[in-house]
Amino acid sequence: MEDSKGRVCVTGGTGFIGSWIIKRLLEDGYSVNTTIRSHPEHKKDVSFLTNLPGASHRLQILKADLREPESFKEAIEGCVGVFHVATPVDFEEKEPEEIVTKISIDGALGILKACLASKTVKRVVYTSSSAAVSYVGKEDEVKYETLWSDVHLLRTLKPFGWSYAVSKTLTEKAVLEFGQQNGLDVVTVIPPDVAGRFLCPKLPSSVRSTLYFFLDKKHPFRYLQRPMVHVDDVARAHIFLLEHPNPKGRYNCSTCLATIQHVSEIVSAKYPEFQMPTIDSLKEGTGSKFPDLSSKKLIDAGFEYKYGLEQMLVDAIECCKEKGYL
Repeated sequence: MEDSKGRVCVTGGTGFIGSWIIKRLLEDGYSVNTTIRSHPEHKKDVSFLTNLPGASHRLQILKADLREPESFKEAIEGCVGVFHVATPVDFEEKEPEEIVTKISIDGALGILKACLASKTVKRVVYTSSSAAVSYVGKEDEVKYETLWSDVHLLRTLKPFGWSYAVSKTLTEKAVLEFGQQNGLDVVTVIPPDVAGRFLCPKLPSSVRSTLYFFLDKKHPFRYLQRPMVHVDDVARAHIFLLEHPNPKGRYNCSTCLATIQHVSEIVSAKYPEFQMPTIDSLKEGTGSKFPDLSSKKLIDAGFEYKYGLEQMLVDAIECCKEKGYL
Protein backbone atom coordinates (compact mmCIF):
# COMPACT_ATOMS: atom_id res chain seq x y z
CA MET A 1 0.00 0.00 0.00
CA GLU A 2 1.56 3.32 -1.13
CA ASP A 3 1.67 6.19 1.32
CA SER A 4 0.38 9.62 0.38
CA LYS A 5 3.91 11.05 0.41
CA GLY A 6 4.89 8.77 -2.43
CA ARG A 7 7.83 6.45 -3.08
CA VAL A 8 11.49 7.50 -3.14
CA CYS A 9 14.73 5.64 -3.82
CA VAL A 10 17.86 5.67 -1.63
CA THR A 11 21.01 4.17 -3.15
CA GLY A 12 23.57 2.74 -0.75
CA GLY A 13 20.99 1.94 1.90
CA THR A 14 23.28 -0.15 4.12
CA GLY A 15 25.72 2.72 4.68
CA PHE A 16 25.93 5.17 7.59
CA ILE A 17 24.15 8.08 5.91
CA GLY A 18 21.92 6.03 3.59
CA SER A 19 20.44 3.94 6.40
CA TRP A 20 19.71 7.04 8.48
CA ILE A 21 17.97 8.72 5.54
CA ILE A 22 15.80 5.61 5.18
CA LYS A 23 14.94 5.73 8.89
CA ARG A 24 13.90 9.37 8.62
CA LEU A 25 11.92 8.84 5.39
CA LEU A 26 9.92 6.00 6.92
CA GLU A 27 9.21 8.13 10.00
CA ASP A 28 8.06 10.95 7.71
CA GLY A 29 5.59 8.71 5.89
CA TYR A 30 7.43 7.91 2.66
CA SER A 31 7.62 4.54 0.97
CA VAL A 32 11.23 3.66 0.17
CA ASN A 33 13.11 1.60 -2.37
CA THR A 34 16.73 1.10 -1.43
CA THR A 35 19.58 -0.56 -3.26
CA ILE A 36 22.35 -2.75 -1.91
CA ARG A 37 25.20 -4.51 -3.67
CA SER A 38 24.93 -8.27 -4.01
CA HIS A 39 27.93 -10.18 -2.70
CA PRO A 40 28.81 -13.52 -4.30
CA GLU A 41 30.33 -14.94 -1.09
CA HIS A 42 27.90 -13.92 1.62
CA LYS A 43 24.43 -12.52 2.02
CA LYS A 44 24.25 -9.11 3.67
CA ASP A 45 22.40 -8.86 6.97
CA VAL A 46 19.84 -6.11 6.38
CA SER A 47 17.80 -6.71 9.53
CA PHE A 48 18.82 -3.27 10.83
CA LEU A 49 16.80 -1.88 7.90
CA THR A 50 13.91 -4.36 7.83
CA ASN A 51 13.37 -3.89 11.58
CA LEU A 52 12.86 -0.12 11.27
CA PRO A 53 9.36 1.12 12.13
CA GLY A 54 7.27 1.13 8.96
CA ALA A 55 9.75 -1.01 7.00
CA SER A 56 7.56 -4.10 6.79
CA HIS A 57 4.99 -2.26 4.64
CA ARG A 58 6.94 0.61 3.09
CA LEU A 59 10.53 -0.53 2.50
CA GLN A 60 11.64 -2.51 -0.53
CA ILE A 61 15.26 -3.68 -0.87
CA LEU A 62 16.66 -4.30 -4.33
CA LYS A 63 20.08 -5.32 -5.70
CA ALA A 64 22.06 -2.81 -7.75
CA ASP A 65 25.73 -1.97 -8.31
CA LEU A 66 27.47 1.22 -9.49
CA ARG A 67 29.62 -0.98 -11.74
CA GLU A 68 26.40 -1.87 -13.58
CA PRO A 69 24.64 1.50 -13.99
CA GLU A 70 21.57 0.00 -15.64
CA SER A 71 20.92 -2.14 -12.55
CA PHE A 72 19.26 0.82 -10.78
CA LYS A 73 16.38 1.09 -13.24
CA GLU A 74 13.96 -1.14 -11.29
CA ALA A 75 14.61 0.66 -7.98
CA ILE A 76 13.95 4.09 -9.52
CA GLU A 77 10.84 3.20 -11.52
CA GLY A 78 7.75 4.90 -10.06
CA CYS A 79 9.69 7.05 -7.59
CA VAL A 80 9.08 10.78 -7.12
CA GLY A 81 12.54 11.45 -5.71
CA VAL A 82 15.97 9.81 -5.59
CA PHE A 83 18.73 10.14 -3.00
CA HIS A 84 22.00 9.01 -4.56
CA VAL A 85 24.17 8.20 -1.56
CA ALA A 86 26.11 5.14 -2.76
CA THR A 87 29.75 5.80 -3.64
CA PRO A 88 32.90 3.75 -4.16
CA VAL A 89 35.23 4.22 -1.19
CA ASP A 90 38.82 3.03 -1.57
CA PHE A 91 40.99 4.69 1.09
CA GLU A 92 43.41 1.76 0.84
CA GLU A 93 43.90 2.54 -2.87
CA LYS A 94 43.39 -1.02 -4.01
CA GLU A 95 42.24 0.26 -7.40
CA PRO A 96 43.69 3.10 -9.52
CA GLU A 97 41.98 6.47 -8.96
CA GLU A 98 40.91 6.63 -12.61
CA ILE A 99 38.93 3.40 -12.22
CA VAL A 100 37.29 4.50 -8.94
CA THR A 101 36.33 7.83 -10.51
CA LYS A 102 34.96 6.15 -13.64
CA ILE A 103 32.82 3.76 -11.57
CA SER A 104 31.50 6.70 -9.53
CA ILE A 105 30.67 8.93 -12.54
CA ASP A 106 29.27 6.17 -14.76
CA GLY A 107 27.14 4.86 -11.90
CA ALA A 108 25.79 8.31 -11.07
CA LEU A 109 25.00 9.16 -14.69
CA GLY A 110 23.30 5.77 -15.14
CA ILE A 111 21.09 6.59 -12.16
CA LEU A 112 20.24 10.03 -13.57
CA LYS A 113 19.37 8.51 -16.95
CA ALA A 114 17.03 6.07 -15.19
CA CYS A 115 15.45 9.06 -13.40
CA LEU A 116 14.79 10.76 -16.75
CA ALA A 117 13.38 7.56 -18.24
CA SER A 118 11.06 7.03 -15.27
CA LYS A 119 9.01 10.18 -16.10
CA THR A 120 8.07 10.27 -12.38
CA VAL A 121 11.23 11.51 -10.62
CA LYS A 122 10.85 15.18 -9.77
CA ARG A 123 14.21 15.71 -8.03
CA VAL A 124 17.53 13.99 -7.34
CA VAL A 125 19.55 14.75 -4.19
CA TYR A 126 23.19 13.69 -4.56
CA THR A 127 25.40 13.15 -1.50
CA SER A 128 28.75 14.79 -2.15
CA SER A 129 31.51 15.43 0.41
CA SER A 130 33.51 18.27 1.93
CA ALA A 131 36.38 16.68 0.02
CA ALA A 132 34.85 18.32 -3.07
CA VAL A 133 35.33 21.86 -1.69
CA SER A 134 38.21 21.65 0.83
CA TYR A 135 41.31 21.19 -1.33
CA VAL A 136 41.61 24.66 -2.81
CA GLY A 137 42.81 28.05 -1.62
CA LYS A 138 44.19 28.75 1.83
CA GLU A 139 43.98 26.14 4.59
CA ASP A 140 42.21 28.48 7.03
CA GLU A 141 39.79 29.88 4.45
CA VAL A 142 36.09 29.16 5.07
CA LYS A 143 34.77 27.09 2.16
CA TYR A 144 31.60 28.06 0.32
CA GLU A 145 29.68 26.16 -2.36
CA THR A 146 31.25 28.30 -5.09
CA LEU A 147 34.60 26.53 -4.56
CA TRP A 148 35.72 23.23 -6.08
CA SER A 149 38.65 21.10 -4.92
CA ASP A 150 41.68 21.28 -7.21
CA VAL A 151 41.81 17.84 -8.84
CA HIS A 152 45.27 18.47 -10.33
CA LEU A 153 46.59 19.40 -6.87
CA LEU A 154 45.07 16.26 -5.35
CA ARG A 155 46.57 14.03 -8.03
CA THR A 156 49.96 15.70 -7.54
CA LEU A 157 50.23 15.82 -3.74
CA LYS A 158 48.22 12.63 -3.04
CA PRO A 159 47.12 13.36 0.57
CA PHE A 160 45.35 10.58 2.49
CA GLY A 161 41.99 9.94 0.81
CA TRP A 162 42.96 11.85 -2.35
CA SER A 163 41.40 9.25 -4.67
CA TYR A 164 38.06 9.60 -2.88
CA ALA A 165 38.30 13.40 -3.03
CA VAL A 166 38.92 13.33 -6.79
CA SER A 167 36.02 10.95 -7.44
CA LYS A 168 33.58 12.97 -5.31
CA THR A 169 34.61 16.27 -6.93
CA LEU A 170 34.33 15.04 -10.50
CA THR A 171 31.14 13.06 -9.86
CA GLU A 172 29.39 16.03 -8.26
CA LYS A 173 30.37 18.20 -11.24
CA ALA A 174 29.07 15.53 -13.61
CA VAL A 175 25.66 15.14 -11.93
CA LEU A 176 25.05 18.89 -11.78
CA GLU A 177 26.06 19.28 -15.43
CA PHE A 178 23.81 16.38 -16.48
CA GLY A 179 20.88 17.91 -14.62
CA GLN A 180 21.37 21.29 -16.32
CA GLN A 181 21.76 19.80 -19.78
CA ASN A 182 18.78 17.46 -19.51
CA GLY A 183 16.26 19.50 -17.52
CA LEU A 184 16.50 17.21 -14.48
CA ASP A 185 16.25 18.86 -11.05
CA VAL A 186 19.50 17.90 -9.26
CA VAL A 187 20.79 19.33 -5.97
CA THR A 188 23.79 18.23 -3.93
CA VAL A 189 24.48 17.98 -0.19
CA ILE A 190 28.09 18.52 0.93
CA PRO A 191 28.62 17.07 4.43
CA PRO A 192 31.95 17.05 6.28
CA ASP A 193 32.84 14.26 8.72
CA VAL A 194 29.67 12.75 10.13
CA ALA A 195 29.23 11.52 13.71
CA GLY A 196 26.38 10.32 15.93
CA ARG A 197 24.59 7.01 16.30
CA PHE A 198 24.82 4.49 13.48
CA LEU A 199 22.24 1.90 12.46
CA CYS A 200 24.58 -0.25 10.37
CA PRO A 201 26.49 -3.02 12.18
CA LYS A 202 29.83 -1.96 10.69
CA LEU A 203 31.70 0.91 12.36
CA PRO A 204 31.52 3.90 9.96
CA SER A 205 34.92 5.23 8.90
CA SER A 206 33.98 8.80 9.87
CA VAL A 207 33.10 7.69 13.43
CA ARG A 208 36.34 5.72 13.62
CA SER A 209 38.37 8.76 12.58
CA THR A 210 36.41 11.11 14.89
CA LEU A 211 37.24 8.90 17.87
CA TYR A 212 40.60 7.68 16.60
CA PHE A 213 42.21 8.21 20.04
CA PHE A 214 39.97 5.37 21.33
CA LEU A 215 39.18 3.27 18.29
CA ASP A 216 42.26 3.45 16.08
CA LYS A 217 45.26 5.29 17.53
CA LYS A 218 47.25 4.79 14.33
CA HIS A 219 44.42 6.00 12.08
CA PRO A 220 45.96 7.87 9.11
CA PHE A 221 43.20 10.50 9.20
CA ARG A 222 44.31 12.12 12.48
CA TYR A 223 43.01 15.67 12.72
CA LEU A 224 43.74 18.86 14.62
CA GLN A 225 40.54 20.50 13.43
CA ARG A 226 37.75 19.61 11.04
CA PRO A 227 34.13 20.53 10.35
CA MET A 228 31.55 18.06 11.66
CA VAL A 229 27.84 17.32 11.54
CA HIS A 230 25.42 14.89 13.20
CA VAL A 231 24.13 12.09 10.98
CA ASP A 232 20.51 12.96 11.78
CA ASP A 233 21.05 16.55 10.65
CA VAL A 234 22.55 15.27 7.39
CA ALA A 235 19.56 12.97 6.81
CA ARG A 236 17.11 15.76 7.61
CA ALA A 237 18.97 18.12 5.25
CA HIS A 238 18.60 15.62 2.39
CA ILE A 239 14.86 15.36 2.94
CA PHE A 240 14.55 19.13 3.43
CA LEU A 241 16.10 19.69 -0.01
CA LEU A 242 13.86 17.06 -1.60
CA GLU A 243 10.80 18.86 -0.26
CA HIS A 244 12.03 22.45 -0.73
CA PRO A 245 10.01 24.34 -3.38
CA ASN A 246 13.01 25.65 -5.30
CA PRO A 247 16.50 24.58 -4.19
CA LYS A 248 19.48 25.45 -6.38
CA GLY A 249 22.77 23.62 -6.86
CA ARG A 250 25.10 22.80 -3.98
CA TYR A 251 24.53 23.00 -0.21
CA ASN A 252 27.21 22.69 2.46
CA CYS A 253 25.88 20.84 5.51
CA SER A 254 28.16 21.43 8.51
CA THR A 255 27.33 22.34 12.10
CA CYS A 256 30.67 23.38 13.57
CA LEU A 257 34.44 23.39 13.25
CA ALA A 258 35.71 20.92 15.85
CA THR A 259 39.23 21.14 17.24
CA ILE A 260 40.87 18.11 18.77
CA GLN A 261 41.24 20.14 21.99
CA HIS A 262 37.48 20.79 22.19
CA VAL A 263 36.70 17.15 21.36
CA SER A 264 39.09 15.98 24.07
CA GLU A 265 37.60 18.36 26.66
CA ILE A 266 34.04 17.16 25.96
CA VAL A 267 34.95 13.47 26.04
CA SER A 268 37.05 13.85 29.22
CA ALA A 269 34.21 15.66 31.01
CA LYS A 270 31.48 13.22 29.92
CA TYR A 271 33.54 10.02 30.23
CA PRO A 272 36.11 10.39 33.03
CA GLU A 273 36.43 6.59 33.09
CA PHE A 274 38.18 6.67 29.70
CA GLN A 275 41.93 7.15 29.66
CA MET A 276 42.24 10.13 27.34
CA PRO A 277 45.57 11.01 25.71
CA THR A 278 46.93 14.41 26.70
CA ILE A 279 46.25 17.38 24.44
CA ASP A 280 49.98 17.70 23.75
CA SER A 281 50.22 14.08 22.63
CA LEU A 282 47.17 14.50 20.39
CA LYS A 283 48.80 17.51 18.75
CA GLU A 284 52.12 15.73 18.22
CA GLY A 285 53.14 14.18 14.93
CA THR A 286 50.98 14.35 11.85
CA GLY A 287 47.59 15.95 12.13
CA SER A 288 45.41 17.61 9.51
CA LYS A 289 43.70 20.98 9.80
CA PHE A 290 40.65 20.94 7.58
CA PRO A 291 38.95 24.23 6.70
CA ASP A 292 35.54 25.23 7.99
CA LEU A 293 32.46 24.94 5.77
CA SER A 294 29.86 27.70 5.63
CA SER A 295 26.27 26.43 5.88
CA LYS A 296 24.79 29.89 5.35
CA LYS A 297 23.09 28.89 2.08
CA LEU A 298 21.31 25.92 3.69
CA ILE A 299 20.30 27.93 6.77
CA ASP A 300 19.08 30.83 4.62
CA ALA A 301 16.89 28.31 2.76
CA GLY A 302 15.17 27.56 6.09
CA PHE A 303 17.01 24.52 7.45
CA GLU A 304 17.64 24.31 11.20
CA TYR A 305 20.34 22.16 12.80
CA LYS A 306 19.36 20.23 15.91
CA TYR A 307 22.65 18.88 17.26
CA GLY A 308 25.88 20.38 18.56
CA LEU A 309 29.33 18.81 18.89
CA GLU A 310 28.71 17.37 22.36
CA GLN A 311 25.63 15.44 21.20
CA MET A 312 27.49 14.13 18.14
CA LEU A 313 30.27 12.75 20.32
CA VAL A 314 28.02 11.34 23.06
CA ASP A 315 25.74 9.62 20.53
CA ALA A 316 28.75 8.14 18.69
CA ILE A 317 30.41 6.89 21.89
CA GLU A 318 27.20 5.42 23.35
CA CYS A 319 26.51 3.63 20.07
CA CYS A 320 30.09 2.29 19.94
CA LYS A 321 29.67 0.99 23.51
CA GLU A 322 26.36 -0.69 22.68
CA LYS A 323 27.79 -2.37 19.57
CA GLY A 324 30.97 -3.53 21.29
CA TYR A 325 33.49 -1.15 19.70
CA LEU A 326 34.39 0.44 23.05
